[in-house]
Amino acid sequence: MSALLTVQSLQVQYGAVNAVRGIDLEVREGEIIALLGANGAGKSSTLNALVGLAPASAGTITFRGQDVTGSASERFASLGMTLSPEGRRVFGTLSVQENLLMGAYSMRDKVEIKTAWERVFDLFPILRERREQFAGTLSGGQQQMLAVGRALMSNPRLLLLDEPSLGLAPKIVEQVFELITVLRKQGVTMVVVEQNVSMALEVADRGYVMASGRIAASGTAVELRNSDTLQAAYLGAD
Repeated sequence: MSALLTVQSLQVQYGAVNAVRGIDLEVREGEIIALLGANGAGKSSTLNALVGLAPASAGTITFRGQDVTGSASERFASLGMTLSPEGRRVFGTLSVQENLLMGAYSMRDKVEIKTAWERVFDLFPILRERREQFAGTLSGGQQQMLAVGRALMSNPRLLLLDEPSLGLAPKIVEQVFELITVLRKQGVTMVVVEQNVSMALEVADRGYVMASGRIAASGTAVELRNSDTLQAAYLGAD
């Protein structure tokens, strides 16, 4: 598998705070990568930097062979990389339909937009039923579906999922991970930041464990499941 995304010596700094301290990672075409670690380890800052929402203070980000370091966040959807952010962040006063169209802002072909729309509605039938409903009146699980659906509207090659199961009921969490498996079969490469480490490693091919802004361990899902470093960096922090 060829590298879809390569990150070298990435640093993210907020004032005097070094959130990400020179990490290297690689995502290959067709993979699911789990990015694990305790709260404050730098996982969300890493994802935000990958799509231009947080400035990279050093290092390089290469996506599909292009150096995209420092690119404006608006550029990434058209390049094929989108983020479903932590906390869902749907537009509560807009309808489900309008939220989904926000995810297709980089697309101009009406046929492509309609195809993407139908794909999302096939994945999430409840969104089809509630397409005229204000997003703010949806349940937490439905808002998470909408956030992922919005990210899928641009037909990304690489989908970044930041805490997709956070705050959801166990039954909905299972549905979220079933969705990740379905998307893999559809050819979507994913990086998943997830507090539910056991379920993340069930669906992931490989993973990286972050601690204090650095990569503390990396390996296959099986290797990480049995890693003492994972126990220390993640489970031991709860």
